[in-house]
Amino acid sequence: MSQPDLFVVCKNCGSEVSPYVTECPYCGQRVRKRAPKLNRGAEPKPPKIKRSRSLPRIRRGEIPGIAPDGRPWGTITLVVVSLLATVALSTGEVSVIDLGAVYGPLEGDWWRLVAAPFVYNNGGYEFVCLVSVGVFGTALERRYGTFVPVSIFLAAGAAGMALAVGTDMVPALGGNGAALGLVTAWFVDYRFGRNDGDADLLGLYVFAAVLFLMSVAYEPASIAAAVGGTMVGAVAGYGLAHRT
Repeated sequence: MSQPDLFVVCKNCGSEVSPYVTECPYCGQRVRKRAPKLNRGAEPKPPKIKRSRSLPRIRRGEIPGIAPDGRPWGTITLVVVSLLATVALSTGEVSVIDLGAVYGPLEGDWWRLVAAPFVYNNGGYEFVCLVSVGVFGTALERRYGTFVPVSIFLAAGAAGMALAVGTDMVPALGGNGAALGLVTAWFVDYRFGRNDGDADLLGLYVFAAVLFLMSVAYEPASIAAAVGGTMVGAVAGYGLAHRT
């Protein structure tokens, strides 16, 4: 497009005036009928503002801007099943063997490998195991969902019982191996996956030490079950840390 002149000359007084005026500012003589249009070029269109979806109403106890933690139902279920087995045992109507404890060769009762980690005959032993399951099962569940802690507990517990039977380190009952599986899985995942330095590992070391020492001091806890559960937990934690 052609550009307008820098100035025009008033025919009446001979003054140079702006090409964008219609009358001479010096003598008032009309120099043109209309001022030329300004060439503003293509102006960019303002960006469209995307409206975000409306957020749901804040629930009781929820802090605005922070996602609430759901309840760890998988971990809660593991603890409740153990407590129900203890309640059933306290009635005197069933024994630890009836509930699944391993006291010798399985003789086809493979279900005991899964059931035995839920059976306890000592209150202190049960307390330590269930607290460990609650703490580290919840930590894994909040990070990976319900399936992960439940599957690790069952796999580590069953592997520990199988190793106890295979090495003839029976009787074997309780969730010592299953609890160590959860503890080890969380630790290995933290070391190989995150390792951000924010976690205080002293509590983890205390839990692991108490669980292992209990396996040595209390025969039904079975050191073989502890070793088997720890191995499964290490594999599971490594898999979580290197998941795609």
